[in-house]
Amino acid sequence: MLSDAIKKGPARAPARAMLRATGLDDAAIARPLIAVVHTFSDVSPCNLTLRDLAQHARAGIKAGGGTPIEFNTIAVTDGIAMGSSGMRASLVSREVITDSIELAVRGHCLDAAVILVGCDKTIPAAAMALARLGIPGVILYGGTIMPGCHKNRQVTVQDVFEAVGAHSAGRIDDAELAALERVACPGAGACGGQYTANTMAMVLSFLGLSPLQLNDIPALHADKNAAAHRCGELLMAMLSRGQSAREMITPASLRNAARAVAATAGSTNAVLHLLAIAHEAGVPFELDEFDAASRNTPVIADLKPGGRYTAAEMFAKGGTALVARELRIAGLIDDVPTVTGRSFFAELDAVAPAAPQDVVVPVAKPIKPDGGYSILYGNLAPEGCVVKLAGHGRRQFTGTARVFDSEDAAFAAVQAGAIKAGDVVVIRFEGPAGGPGMREMLAVTAALVGQGLGNDIALITDGRFSGATYGFMVGHIAPEAARGGPLARLQDGDTVTIDVDARQLNVAADLAQRTPAAAPQHRERGALAKYARMVGSASAGAVTSFPLNAPA
Repeated sequence: MLSDAIKKGPARAPARAMLRATGLDDAAIARPLIAVVHTFSDVSPCNLTLRDLAQHARAGIKAGGGTPIEFNTIAVTDGIAMGSSGMRASLVSREVITDSIELAVRGHCLDAAVILVGCDKTIPAAAMALARLGIPGVILYGGTIMPGCHKNRQVTVQDVFEAVGAHSAGRIDDAELAALERVACPGAGACGGQYTANTMAMVLSFLGLSPLQLNDIPALHADKNAAAHRCGELLMAMLSRGQSAREMITPASLRNAARAVAATAGSTNAVLHLLAIAHEAGVPFELDEFDAASRNTPVIADLKPGGRYTAAEMFAKGGTALVARELRIAGLIDDVPTVTGRSFFAELDAVAPAAPQDVVVPVAKPIKPDGGYSILYGNLAPEGCVVKLAGHGRRQFTGTARVFDSEDAAFAAVQAGAIKAGDVVVIRFEGPAGGPGMREMLAVTAALVGQGLGNDIALITDGRFSGATYGFMVGHIAPEAARGGPLARLQDGDTVTIDVDARQLNVAADLAQRTPAAAPQHRERGALAKYARMVGSASAGAVTSFPLNAPA
């Protein structure tokens, strides 16, 4: 066992003395030492239940013959940080969470880990950490929030963001905005549509890093505690088999996950995160894999933000297994190993058939003929970018560039009513290094939708989009403006064309003859400054770590 390095032999008497001070006896020290890592915080509903879930995971570990060792790491809540300078910390936190899990587990020579996660960046960070560590590991998502209810309509935080735009356009008053604000988030759990958290929770199931169906259980559902207990037991069985979590991350499982995201019109952030997970596992997986997945996989799940249903409603009808079954029937996913010791298809066969429902439809009768995102190239995106296709039917848009050098400037223009139908809103210098931090643009995109412009404009950026974003939106443009990308040479009045079928994002101008705009100067220190210096391109996952097998 790895933990023998800190607990066996006379030389380890000081370490054992410290372990005894925490309440461990000879028997507990002799057993495998198992990390229970969670991202509990009471700043938001997303991670609110994780400290309590950890106690049930601990019990499962003890039942399986292990000694749990509990750690906490950070979380940055996008729904709170969105639209503020705090959002610069969000993607950076993915790297910090990954590093902190690695260091806590490695620093104490622990044998395996259960990781309990909540909001957006905590989920990929857990997978990235397990890929780095190469130890047995199981991840459990704390679960979705339940929808709120406003005027007999189910609502989520997405509706509040859109209401801000409606309010600025005079379509709703202060009282209506306040009433919606008070009911949209009724309790614990992460944001309720197929936004980034629920998309990535589903991704973990398709990767085999989370047991099928357990991530689907809402945060406050009575079955969630038992799910945490089971994860503790499953981890101990995984340890006895000598199975590493890294073994789950393969080209086949990554393709399965990419197709699941396409089939559910999930968050485009999944592209960034899957590339990062593959990088940490040392598995070749390129941006073009996502284009192939989307071309071959129709949208079959009627989920918010573009559809009708929340994640909690899909759970009630059958959960992730509904999506997996239809993709399997169509031959769009492969069988892969999972942390349970059984294959993904064996786990799927063990799930009881669902009653008739209309949340997920057969591949042969899709909601949309191809997936919820696509990869574009062109003279504005030589390294590629991601276009979100959820919530609209458009395949092409040509319009006039309105160029902004920050999200804040763009949001001010939207609130002032300065954006008109036919505009292509360009937000640059918000990439991983240029932001720094690659902020999400939900405040802008939701405000545009709230003003009734969602179908009449397009938006392109080297930043990101929230999973709650919908409309004709292009993000992750690479290279980013701050590192010499073509966006830095774009000007107001340029004609920009987005052509999904041709997989192109182009401007009708000779950019080589122009001087690039100067990037805004950020006087960052500490974590953001380090990130800006170290981070790679969004087209490769915006990671800060070296490849798994990089030379020393």
